[in-house]
Amino acid sequence: MTASKAESITPIESLESQLVTRLSNTLESYLDAPHIAQCLRAYEFGASAHKGQFRKSGEPYICHPIAVAISLAEIRMDADGITAAILHDVVEDTQISKQEIAMQFNDEVAELVDGVTKLSKIENQSHAQAQAENVRKMFLAMAKDLRVIIVKLADRLHNMETLGVMQPPKKRRIAKETLDIYAPIANRLGMNSIRHKLERLSFEAMYPYRYAVLNHAIKKARGNRRKIIDTIENTIRARLEQASFPCEVVGREKNIYSIYKKMVKKKIPLADVFDVYAFRIYCDDVDGCYRILGMMHNLYKPVPGRFKDYIALPKENGYQSLHSVLIGPYGVPIEVQIRTHEMHRMSESGIAAHWLYKSETDTDKTRNFQALANEWLKDLLEIQKSAGDSLEFIDNLKVDLFPQEVFVFTPNGSIIKLPRGSTIVDFAYAVHTDLGNACVSARIDKQLIPLQTQLESGVTVEIITAEHARPNPLWLNYVVTARARTAIRNRLKHIEEKEALGLGRRLLENELLALNVQLADIDEERIATLLKMMGLKSFDKLLEDIGLGNKMPLLVAKQLTQADVNTHVKLDDDSSKSQNRPLMIKGTEGMVVTLAKCCRPIPGDAIIGFFNPGKGIVVHQHDCHNHALIKKKNNSWLDVAWGDDAKGDFQTEIRIQILNQRGSLATVAATISNLDSNIENVTVVDQDARICTDSIILTAQNRVHLAQIMRRLKELSIVLKITRVKG
Repeated sequence: MTASKAESITPIESLESQLVTRLSNTLESYLDAPHIAQCLRAYEFGASAHKGQFRKSGEPYICHPIAVAISLAEIRMDADGITAAILHDVVEDTQISKQEIAMQFNDEVAELVDGVTKLSKIENQSHAQAQAENVRKMFLAMAKDLRVIIVKLADRLHNMETLGVMQPPKKRRIAKETLDIYAPIANRLGMNSIRHKLERLSFEAMYPYRYAVLNHAIKKARGNRRKIIDTIENTIRARLEQASFPCEVVGREKNIYSIYKKMVKKKIPLADVFDVYAFRIYCDDVDGCYRILGMMHNLYKPVPGRFKDYIALPKENGYQSLHSVLIGPYGVPIEVQIRTHEMHRMSESGIAAHWLYKSETDTDKTRNFQALANEWLKDLLEIQKSAGDSLEFIDNLKVDLFPQEVFVFTPNGSIIKLPRGSTIVDFAYAVHTDLGNACVSARIDKQLIPLQTQLESGVTVEIITAEHARPNPLWLNYVVTARARTAIRNRLKHIEEKEALGLGRRLLENELLALNVQLADIDEERIATLLKMMGLKSFDKLLEDIGLGNKMPLLVAKQLTQADVNTHVKLDDDSSKSQNRPLMIKGTEGMVVTLAKCCRPIPGDAIIGFFNPGKGIVVHQHDCHNHALIKKKNNSWLDVAWGDDAKGDFQTEIRIQILNQRGSLATVAATISNLDSNIENVTVVDQDARICTDSIILTAQNRVHLAQIMRRLKELSIVLKITRVKG
């Protein structure tokens, strides 16, 4: 009987004492006297701290933590875990501090309580940000001690069971958070029993009318199905008894929330969901599971492609079972799950099995569950270190909490598990971060394929790397794992900082050169004074800010060379432009020098640069339509020129009028390709029965190369007019 049921039949004035008695009786079944005394002392301490506090339903507040402690005692949680459960709201809701709990009990209990305690409210934070910060804090505490999440899940479960007194908007908000975060965490830790309860209670709170209608329909349908279920169950039992195979056969009913999700996802009525009859078969060992599977496939025909072996390839949360869909009597589909008794206990309790079964069964499985949980938490810790803020961390967390796995192989035969929809890039980062950062292509079963290819189970993936390769920002559009997404962002940020640092140094040296000063000759004390005045921690940070366009290099140069470095320098229109040689553009500067897409400059064009704060320098053609407008609006511009060593494939745009006849565009494309150029994009601008005007973005090495391409295209009889687009 759950704590909520006990409350419903007990008068409020005697509820507290009855809950304490029930807790004591449960603890006596597995704890020794000193540990029981510690738990009861925690109750007295908590009752005193919460004195005068009441829940919205009217009962003393201490009843809630006692109910949480009872549910943990039922899974045989240790004494410190029970103590922390009783005290889990003391720091948050009373004047008691973490230090006082450590003095009264021990440091371990204090850390557990602190892990479950929400952060104090921070001003100017949205509710979503505050919740995200609290979840992030909880995961950091989980990494130190898994009992934190066990206590939190028990706390959330009791809150959901007693949600009835809340206002509907708050009910829905709490229920949504439970479905988004806590139910998936319970699933990720293999605690299916708690997950199903949280899902059912959340569904009821969010959609009370849908829940009531669906629940009534399920109960009504259940009576009509009973005869078929009994027939199938008896047939399965008879077949197993005939083979002298002692097993337990149970007709399984789908969780109401799972039924609802399936109806919504597949847009089907209840009758189509409820026509699958589900059964579980429990046996003593793994060998027996496979033998029973053979008997079931012999008894009823299996449906092709509907068999899953989670024993050989367990789920991420450690879940193990054989799943098969068969065609039963009357043509009805039957879903059979076959597992050992131990696998079933683990599937219900997950990580909590560490406490529940450690004295009764072999602990190898529970240790395996803990290892899986710790590995997951380790990955999350890496992600949270690189996450920009708590909301980004929550987004990454949700990716990991809703996996549908695929299993792929490395060339040496190792199995890598990934969420469904994962790409080659996800696979590379799952193997190793350095492999992901350096990947340029891949082979699936020895066939070359693009990096955005989605993986399917059973394939062998070989990653091809290059020494100077680096992540492409476009990868963020198709990777699905939090690990890959975080690693790409982290690497790109590092590359941008490195490139900004180099560009900032070049810009500052250019400006100092115009003032007849070498950067190496500037006194370190003068630099330190300027950094202090600007509130920067290092000279590298100043150079980085210059490279990103956050600080003007001429202003910094003048501050470093004037008599008093603290004097404010103002740039007028005449002095804002550098008086020395222009900054040379090579075209390989990376992320901090961008070629404007409005005019697409290429080597040989007269160019000018603009500082775009936070992004670096944007290079335009001198006669770009946007040039005058940008120059008029701000004076953050500088002279730039193409370096003699500028090389590469630069994108440029041409507009071409051709005869609208079959094969015209193919002829144009072939001509461009024969001149060592590549078409990046083609857009039809205008078209009639006779003439078609196309905009083509292609690559050119410089103006000479582009002139060759345009001259060759003009020679084609189908080309009527060709111009270059400059903004």
